[in-house]
Amino acid sequence: MKDTPKRLPVAEQIRKGLEEAIRHARGEITLKTTTYELPEEPPEIDAETLVALRDQSMMSQAVFARVLNVSTKTVQSWEQGVRTPSHASRRLIQIYSQHPETVCSSLGLPAITLKGVTILQVAPGHRKIVIEGSPNQPASGRQAAQKTTRRKKKAIR
Repeated sequence: MKDTPKRLPVAEQIRKGLEEAIRHARGEITLKTTTYELPEEPPEIDAETLVALRDQSMMSQAVFARVLNVSTKTVQSWEQGVRTPSHASRRLIQIYSQHPETVCSSLGLPAITLKGVTILQVAPGHRKIVIEGSPNQPASGRQAAQKTTRRKKKAIR
């Protein structure tokens, strides 16, 4: 039979930790520290892209909702533009859009592959999920200027 080392009582662990903290503050010892960089905010996704993502996945709203662990009504409200996904839901949508085969296999669904799904940096610290060929994909410089001009003309008329 192995002799397991005895654990210190909780009060003793706290006392020992406080003593180490004081010695560290005085510069007597160096404690191991680990620094992590915070991840970027999850990318945004608009209603049309969400519909296109679900359609390309060949999932009903109910199945897609189950994959994201939200209600069908929630997916419907996202797709209608009534509500936007929470940060937690956007992170899961990001993971799904980048690794659909992993998400599907972990849920016991057949693996799928999504085509043309990318995450664009639209401004510093601001990213968006887009699908190539989708009408809501951010336009390049000249196309964006043309769209702006058309909007101004409509507003003037």
